[in-house]
Amino acid sequence: MSRSTSRPFPDFSRARILVAGDLMLDRYWTGQTERISPEAPVPVVHVDHIEDRPGGAANVALNLSALGCQVMIMGVTGADEAADSLEARLRAAAIDTRLHRRADVPTITKLRVMSHHQQLIRLDFEAPLTPLADDPLPGRLATALREVDLLVLSDYAKGTLAHPEPLIASARAQGKRVLIDPKGRDYARYRGATLLTPNRAELEAVVGHCTQDLVLLERAQRLRQELELDALLVTLGERGLLLLRPDCAPLQLPTRAREVFDVTGAGDTVIATLAAALGAGIELTEACALANCAAGLVVGKLGTATVSQHELATAYHGVAWHGLLDPAALLEAVATARARNERIVMTNGCFDILHEGHVAYLQQAKQLGDRLIVAVNDDDSVRRLKGAERPINPLAQRMAVLAGLASVDWVCPFRDDTPEALICEVKPDVLVKGGDYRPEEIAGAACVRANGGEVRTLDLLPGRSTTRIIGALRGR
Repeated sequence: MSRSTSRPFPDFSRARILVAGDLMLDRYWTGQTERISPEAPVPVVHVDHIEDRPGGAANVALNLSALGCQVMIMGVTGADEAADSLEARLRAAAIDTRLHRRADVPTITKLRVMSHHQQLIRLDFEAPLTPLADDPLPGRLATALREVDLLVLSDYAKGTLAHPEPLIASARAQGKRVLIDPKGRDYARYRGATLLTPNRAELEAVVGHCTQDLVLLERAQRLRQELELDALLVTLGERGLLLLRPDCAPLQLPTRAREVFDVTGAGDTVIATLAAALGAGIELTEACALANCAAGLVVGKLGTATVSQHELATAYHGVAWHGLLDPAALLEAVATARARNERIVMTNGCFDILHEGHVAYLQQAKQLGDRLIVAVNDDDSVRRLKGAERPINPLAQRMAVLAGLASVDWVCPFRDDTPEALICEVKPDVLVKGGDYRPEEIAGAACVRANGGEVRTLDLLPGRSTTRIIGALRGR
């Protein structure tokens, strides 16, 4: 029986998240460039706008706040003007800010000079953050954990999280999940965390360069097992996200980005949205779908940026949950549905003149899962299969009628004589055809079975067919 898919958007205000890690200030000097300096072959920027934004772990906290979470942040800064600016902006975002200021180091600051939406140069102000012998962070964090539901460790390899083991141990001892955005080659220090979110380059720095996706998958799974992680989420850039869990098939979510303008801070947005969703009680796979959607939004913005709850809700619900889709949009919708643990059923046909038999057949098919896809032959392929006088109704009309049925979620056209290529891309959980087909005759059946799906044939209502209707109309 099909499950209901009408779900409210998560209430992120329920999530109480503690962020700890390397705090930074991202500073932007922006202006026009109209000439080259007479002193050196460099552009002269007339700075007319200065903006400070929380960066590093602070950007993760800002992302969480933008989603409406209850956020606390802990980390190390200098005792300087940059720390004042950073703290003021965090407090302005209603973030419970608990900084440890040290006079022996500057606040890590990244100064970017911008012109015409382009970064001309970045200047970094930082010094090695050598851990103190009496580091106060573990003790303070252990106490603060009592006030939250989940811990995020944002490691930028600046020194704050040089020894994360006691932080992970404190959280797990209190039954709190630990999400980590890792850095460096020593992932053993993250052992026992709930989930890690490396990008592909960071992962390959640990497991070695992977020339094939299968090699990447095998090595990532082995790493997850060695580190005793509940899950490993690999960000793949333009290819989206890959989620690996024990005893579950890998889940890949294609990117939701429409235009990539700036990838700065995209990893922060992924882990923040993931933490927000888990903190709000959302299951992991759907939390990953939300994080993937948020990443697609933030890379369309300039610099370190955040995604609001309204933006995310609008974009997430903007996935076409019903209607006419091209193949690319269909694959995106299917991936999001899978992240919601929905079962995908697929069938295909010409559906030239929709009749009672079709309606009954599609109703039966929908009962086998949560989402029913109907792939429809385009006009040229119908002519090749049925003759020059077919189709009676053009593709647009056939698809519109199918999309109007309550049992049908998505309708997608295909050009080939069979939908095998499309079926092999979608990889439905159930592939369905009418009972007049033998299993070995069903296009795409091998792909579906190889992916762990099933192939089903359904009985057709006797005496109902488009050919009979057309014959009756012509007096045959």
